[in-house]
Amino acid sequence: MNRINVNDLANCINQEIDSYYMVVEKDLRQGARDYFLRLKLADKTGFVVANIWKNAAPISEMFEVGDVIQVHGLVIKYNKNIQITINEVFNMEEKEYSLTELVPSTKKDITELTDQFFEFVDSVKNSFLAQLLKAIFDNKKLLNLFISSPAAKGWHHNYAGGLLEHTLAVTKICAFACDMYPVDRDLVITGAILHDLGKIYEYDSAIGIDFSDEGRLIGHFVIVDRMITDHASQIDLFPKELLMKLRHMVLAHHGEYEKGSVRLPQTLEAHLLHLADNMDAQVTGVKQIIEASSDNSKWSEFDKLNQKFYYKG
Repeated sequence: MNRINVNDLANCINQEIDSYYMVVEKDLRQGARDYFLRLKLADKTGFVVANIWKNAAPISEMFEVGDVIQVHGLVIKYNKNIQITINEVFNMEEKEYSLTELVPSTKKDITELTDQFFEFVDSVKNSFLAQLLKAIFDNKKLLNLFISSPAAKGWHHNYAGGLLEHTLAVTKICAFACDMYPVDRDLVITGAILHDLGKIYEYDSAIGIDFSDEGRLIGHFVIVDRMITDHASQIDLFPKELLMKLRHMVLAHHGEYEKGSVRLPQTLEAHLLHLADNMDAQVTGVKQIIEASSDNSKWSEFDKLNQKFYYKG
Protein backbone atom coordinates (compact mmCIF):
# COMPACT_ATOMS: atom_id res chain seq x y z
CA MET A 1 0.00 0.00 0.00
CA ASN A 2 1.33 3.41 -1.03
CA ARG A 3 -0.17 5.93 1.40
CA ILE A 4 -1.32 9.17 -0.20
CA ASN A 5 -1.57 12.42 1.75
CA VAL A 6 -4.85 14.31 1.64
CA ASN A 7 -3.20 17.33 0.04
CA ASP A 8 -1.97 15.11 -2.82
CA LEU A 9 -5.40 13.71 -3.71
CA ALA A 10 -5.97 16.49 -6.25
CA ASN A 11 -3.30 14.76 -8.36
CA CYS A 12 -5.28 11.48 -8.28
CA ILE A 13 -8.65 12.52 -9.73
CA ASN A 14 -10.41 9.60 -11.47
CA GLN A 15 -7.80 7.22 -10.10
CA GLU A 16 -8.21 4.29 -7.71
CA ILE A 17 -6.29 4.67 -4.45
CA ASP A 18 -5.42 2.37 -1.56
CA SER A 19 -4.48 4.38 1.50
CA TYR A 20 -5.29 4.92 5.17
CA TYR A 21 -6.64 7.88 7.11
CA MET A 22 -8.11 8.80 10.48
CA VAL A 23 -11.89 9.05 10.78
CA VAL A 24 -12.79 12.45 12.26
CA GLU A 25 -16.50 12.51 11.34
CA LYS A 26 -18.99 9.73 10.59
CA ASP A 27 -22.60 10.33 9.55
CA LEU A 28 -24.98 7.57 8.44
CA ARG A 29 -27.61 9.24 6.27
CA GLN A 30 -30.86 8.19 4.61
CA GLY A 31 -30.57 8.45 0.83
CA ALA A 32 -33.24 8.24 -1.86
CA ARG A 33 -33.07 4.43 -1.95
CA ASP A 34 -30.92 3.34 0.95
CA TYR A 35 -28.55 4.54 3.64
CA PHE A 36 -25.17 5.98 2.71
CA LEU A 37 -22.21 6.80 4.93
CA ARG A 38 -20.61 10.24 4.86
CA LEU A 39 -17.10 10.44 6.33
CA LYS A 40 -14.53 13.10 6.93
CA LEU A 41 -11.05 11.56 6.80
CA ALA A 42 -7.85 13.23 7.91
CA ASP A 43 -4.12 13.05 8.04
CA LYS A 44 -1.58 15.66 9.09
CA THR A 45 -2.01 17.49 5.76
CA GLY A 46 -5.75 18.08 5.92
CA PHE A 47 -9.26 16.67 5.56
CA VAL A 48 -11.25 15.04 2.76
CA VAL A 49 -14.90 14.02 2.45
CA ALA A 50 -15.57 10.38 1.56
CA ASN A 51 -18.78 8.49 0.79
CA ILE A 52 -19.78 4.84 1.05
CA TRP A 53 -22.85 4.13 -1.07
CA LYS A 54 -23.25 0.35 -0.73
CA ASN A 55 -23.76 -1.63 2.50
CA ALA A 56 -23.36 1.62 4.43
CA ALA A 57 -25.20 0.55 7.60
CA PRO A 58 -23.16 -2.62 8.32
CA ILE A 59 -19.91 -0.91 7.32
CA SER A 60 -20.71 1.93 9.73
CA GLU A 61 -20.58 -0.61 12.59
CA MET A 62 -16.99 -1.56 11.71
CA PHE A 63 -15.30 1.57 13.05
CA GLU A 64 -15.78 4.70 15.14
CA VAL A 65 -14.60 8.30 15.02
CA GLY A 66 -10.92 8.32 15.98
CA ASP A 67 -10.20 4.95 14.34
CA VAL A 68 -7.74 4.56 11.50
CA ILE A 69 -9.09 2.79 8.44
CA GLN A 70 -7.62 1.58 5.17
CA VAL A 71 -9.78 2.59 2.22
CA HIS A 72 -9.86 1.44 -1.38
CA GLY A 73 -11.77 3.80 -3.62
CA LEU A 74 -11.99 6.32 -6.43
CA VAL A 75 -10.89 9.94 -6.12
CA ILE A 76 -13.45 12.24 -7.74
CA LYS A 77 -14.26 15.91 -8.04
CA TYR A 78 -17.82 16.83 -7.00
CA ASN A 79 -18.98 20.45 -7.12
CA LYS A 80 -15.30 21.30 -7.65
CA ASN A 81 -14.34 19.65 -4.33
CA ILE A 82 -12.15 16.57 -3.99
CA GLN A 83 -13.92 13.51 -2.54
CA ILE A 84 -13.33 9.77 -2.28
CA THR A 85 -15.94 7.21 -3.29
CA ILE A 86 -15.01 4.27 -1.09
CA ASN A 87 -15.53 0.71 -2.31
CA GLU A 88 -13.80 -1.22 0.48
CA VAL A 89 -12.87 -0.50 4.10
CA PHE A 90 -10.46 -2.37 6.37
CA ASN A 91 -9.73 -1.84 10.06
CA MET A 92 -6.11 -1.24 10.99
CA GLU A 93 -4.08 -2.18 14.05
CA GLU A 94 -1.88 0.45 15.72
CA LYS A 95 1.27 -1.37 14.62
CA GLU A 96 0.21 -1.03 10.98
CA TYR A 97 0.36 2.76 10.73
CA SER A 98 2.39 5.75 11.86
CA LEU A 99 0.44 8.19 14.03
CA THR A 100 2.80 11.01 13.06
CA GLU A 101 1.43 10.80 9.50
CA LEU A 102 -2.14 11.19 10.68
CA VAL A 103 -2.43 13.69 13.51
CA PRO A 104 -2.88 17.26 12.24
CA SER A 105 -0.91 19.89 14.13
CA THR A 106 -0.56 23.64 14.06
CA LYS A 107 1.40 24.99 11.12
CA LYS A 108 2.78 27.72 13.36
CA ASP A 109 6.05 27.59 15.29
CA ILE A 110 5.25 26.20 18.77
CA THR A 111 8.31 27.81 20.32
CA GLU A 112 7.35 31.23 18.95
CA LEU A 113 3.74 30.80 20.11
CA THR A 114 4.92 29.77 23.58
CA ASP A 115 7.26 32.78 23.84
CA GLN A 116 4.42 35.15 22.89
CA PHE A 117 2.12 33.43 25.36
CA PHE A 118 4.53 33.94 28.25
CA GLU A 119 4.99 37.59 27.30
CA PHE A 120 1.32 38.02 28.16
CA VAL A 121 1.70 35.96 31.35
CA ASP A 122 4.60 38.19 32.42
CA SER A 123 2.65 41.35 31.57
CA VAL A 124 0.13 40.81 34.38
CA LYS A 125 0.96 43.33 37.09
CA ASN A 126 -1.58 42.40 39.77
CA SER A 127 0.49 40.44 42.27
CA PHE A 128 -2.24 37.92 43.11
CA LEU A 129 -3.09 37.15 39.49
CA ALA A 130 0.61 36.99 38.60
CA GLN A 131 1.23 34.51 41.44
CA LEU A 132 -1.74 32.43 40.27
CA LEU A 133 -0.47 32.21 36.68
CA LYS A 134 3.05 31.39 37.85
CA ALA A 135 1.80 28.63 40.15
CA ILE A 136 -0.22 27.05 37.33
CA PHE A 137 2.28 27.25 34.47
CA ASP A 138 5.36 26.40 36.52
CA ASN A 139 4.00 22.85 36.34
CA LYS A 140 6.03 21.44 33.41
CA LYS A 141 3.70 18.48 32.85
CA LEU A 142 0.69 20.80 32.63
CA LEU A 143 2.57 23.18 30.33
CA ASN A 144 3.52 20.35 27.97
CA LEU A 145 -0.12 19.25 27.81
CA PHE A 146 -1.22 22.82 27.17
CA ILE A 147 1.11 23.45 24.23
CA SER A 148 0.30 20.11 22.57
CA SER A 149 -3.48 19.85 23.10
CA PRO A 150 -6.30 20.61 20.64
CA ALA A 151 -8.82 23.36 21.37
CA ALA A 152 -11.84 21.43 20.08
CA LYS A 153 -13.04 18.09 18.79
CA GLY A 154 -14.38 19.19 15.44
CA TRP A 155 -15.10 22.88 14.86
CA HIS A 156 -11.97 25.02 15.36
CA HIS A 157 -8.30 24.49 16.23
CA ASN A 158 -8.95 20.72 16.29
CA TYR A 159 -5.30 19.74 16.02
CA ALA A 160 -2.21 19.38 18.19
CA GLY A 161 -1.11 22.81 19.38
CA GLY A 162 -4.55 24.23 18.66
CA LEU A 163 -5.25 25.10 22.29
CA LEU A 164 -2.11 27.24 22.58
CA GLU A 165 -2.82 28.88 19.22
CA HIS A 166 -6.43 29.67 20.18
CA THR A 167 -5.57 30.89 23.68
CA LEU A 168 -2.91 33.24 22.33
CA ALA A 169 -5.27 34.61 19.67
CA VAL A 170 -8.02 35.27 22.23
CA THR A 171 -5.51 36.95 24.55
CA LYS A 172 -4.27 39.18 21.71
CA ILE A 173 -7.83 40.23 20.86
CA CYS A 174 -8.51 40.98 24.53
CA ALA A 175 -5.28 42.97 24.88
CA PHE A 176 -6.26 45.11 21.89
CA ALA A 177 -9.75 45.68 23.30
CA CYS A 178 -8.39 46.60 26.73
CA ASP A 179 -6.97 49.81 25.20
CA MET A 180 -10.44 50.78 23.97
CA TYR A 181 -12.75 49.98 26.87
CA PRO A 182 -12.76 50.70 30.65
CA VAL A 183 -11.89 47.21 31.87
CA ASP A 184 -9.42 45.68 34.33
CA ARG A 185 -6.64 44.67 31.94
CA ASP A 186 -4.90 42.26 34.32
CA LEU A 187 -8.18 40.48 35.02
CA VAL A 188 -9.08 40.26 31.31
CA ILE A 189 -5.65 38.94 30.29
CA THR A 190 -5.66 36.38 33.11
CA GLY A 191 -9.14 35.21 32.14
CA ALA A 192 -8.14 34.93 28.49
CA ILE A 193 -5.04 32.91 29.37
CA LEU A 194 -6.98 30.50 31.59
CA HIS A 195 -10.42 30.30 29.97
CA ASP A 196 -9.89 27.02 28.06
CA LEU A 197 -7.12 25.47 30.15
CA GLY A 198 -9.47 22.71 31.33
CA LYS A 199 -9.40 21.32 27.80
CA ILE A 200 -6.03 19.69 28.50
CA TYR A 201 -8.08 17.14 30.46
CA GLU A 202 -11.37 17.43 28.57
CA TYR A 203 -9.99 15.76 25.44
CA ASP A 204 -8.18 12.51 24.90
CA SER A 205 -6.07 13.15 21.82
CA ALA A 206 -3.74 10.16 22.00
CA ILE A 207 -5.39 9.06 18.75
CA GLY A 208 -7.88 11.28 17.05
CA ILE A 209 -9.67 13.78 19.25
CA ASP A 210 -12.45 12.63 21.54
CA PHE A 211 -13.79 13.52 24.96
CA SER A 212 -12.18 11.95 27.98
CA ASP A 213 -14.43 10.54 30.70
CA GLU A 214 -13.74 13.66 32.78
CA GLY A 215 -14.51 15.82 29.76
CA ARG A 216 -17.92 14.21 29.21
CA LEU A 217 -18.94 14.04 32.87
CA ILE A 218 -17.50 17.31 34.17
CA GLY A 219 -16.31 19.51 31.28
CA HIS A 220 -13.59 22.10 30.85
CA PHE A 221 -15.51 24.92 32.59
CA VAL A 222 -15.62 23.07 35.89
CA ILE A 223 -12.13 21.61 35.45
CA VAL A 224 -10.47 25.01 35.05
CA ASP A 225 -12.62 26.55 37.79
CA ARG A 226 -11.33 23.86 40.15
CA MET A 227 -7.74 24.52 39.05
CA ILE A 228 -8.15 28.26 39.72
CA THR A 229 -9.72 27.83 43.16
CA ASP A 230 -7.18 25.17 44.23
CA HIS A 231 -4.20 27.34 43.31
CA ALA A 232 -5.73 30.55 44.66
CA SER A 233 -6.29 28.84 48.02
CA GLN A 234 -2.51 28.42 48.30
CA ILE A 235 -1.88 32.17 47.87
CA ASP A 236 -2.08 34.18 51.09
CA LEU A 237 -4.90 36.74 51.26
CA PHE A 238 -6.06 36.22 47.68
CA PRO A 239 -8.96 38.73 47.40
CA LYS A 240 -12.33 36.99 47.41
CA GLU A 241 -13.93 39.45 44.99
CA LEU A 242 -11.04 39.22 42.53
CA LEU A 243 -11.29 35.43 42.60
CA MET A 244 -15.05 35.60 42.10
CA LYS A 245 -14.65 37.88 39.06
CA LEU A 246 -12.02 35.61 37.50
CA ARG A 247 -14.08 32.48 38.09
CA HIS A 248 -17.11 34.20 36.60
CA MET A 249 -15.14 35.01 33.44
CA VAL A 250 -14.15 31.40 32.76
CA LEU A 251 -17.57 30.03 33.74
CA ALA A 252 -19.34 32.46 31.39
CA HIS A 253 -17.03 32.53 28.38
CA HIS A 254 -19.39 30.62 26.03
CA GLY A 255 -21.91 33.40 26.52
CA GLU A 256 -25.14 31.41 26.33
CA TYR A 257 -26.59 28.48 28.28
CA GLU A 258 -27.50 26.82 24.97
CA LYS A 259 -23.81 26.77 24.08
CA GLY A 260 -22.72 25.18 27.33
CA SER A 261 -21.96 28.28 29.35
CA VAL A 262 -22.28 27.77 33.11
CA ARG A 263 -23.27 31.41 33.65
CA LEU A 264 -24.20 34.33 31.40
CA PRO A 265 -21.53 37.08 31.18
CA GLN A 266 -22.47 39.66 33.80
CA THR A 267 -19.35 41.80 34.00
CA LEU A 268 -17.71 43.90 31.31
CA GLU A 269 -14.59 41.73 31.49
CA ALA A 270 -16.59 38.52 31.11
CA HIS A 271 -18.53 39.91 28.15
CA LEU A 272 -15.31 40.98 26.45
CA LEU A 273 -13.75 37.54 26.92
CA HIS A 274 -16.83 35.82 25.52
CA LEU A 275 -16.81 37.97 22.39
CA ALA A 276 -13.07 37.48 21.84
CA ASP A 277 -13.35 33.72 22.33
CA ASN A 278 -16.30 33.45 19.96
CA MET A 279 -14.62 35.64 17.35
CA ASP A 280 -11.49 33.51 17.15
CA ALA A 281 -13.42 30.22 17.25
CA GLN A 282 -15.85 31.26 14.50
CA VAL A 283 -13.32 32.88 12.17
CA THR A 284 -10.88 30.00 12.53
CA GLY A 285 -13.63 27.41 12.07
CA VAL A 286 -14.76 29.04 8.83
CA LYS A 287 -11.14 29.39 7.69
CA GLN A 288 -10.57 25.66 8.24
CA ILE A 289 -13.68 24.76 6.24
CA ILE A 290 -12.57 26.97 3.35
CA GLU A 291 -9.03 25.59 3.41
CA ALA A 292 -10.32 22.01 3.40
CA SER A 293 -12.19 22.52 0.11
CA SER A 294 -10.69 22.24 -3.35
CA ASP A 295 -8.52 25.13 -4.52
CA ASN A 296 -10.51 25.27 -7.75
CA SER A 297 -13.91 25.59 -6.09
CA LYS A 298 -15.59 28.94 -5.46
CA TRP A 299 -17.63 27.46 -2.60
CA SER A 300 -16.71 25.51 0.51
CA GLU A 301 -18.26 22.32 1.79
CA PHE A 302 -21.54 22.84 3.69
CA ASP A 303 -21.02 24.01 7.27
CA LYS A 304 -23.49 21.93 9.29
CA LEU A 305 -22.89 23.92 12.47
CA ASN A 306 -23.84 27.28 10.95
CA GLN A 307 -26.03 25.86 8.15
CA LYS A 308 -24.38 27.57 5.18
CA PHE A 309 -21.71 27.47 2.48
CA TYR A 310 -18.86 30.00 2.25
CA TYR A 311 -17.95 31.86 -0.91
CA LYS A 312 -14.23 31.74 -1.66
CA GLY A 313 -14.22 34.00 -4.71
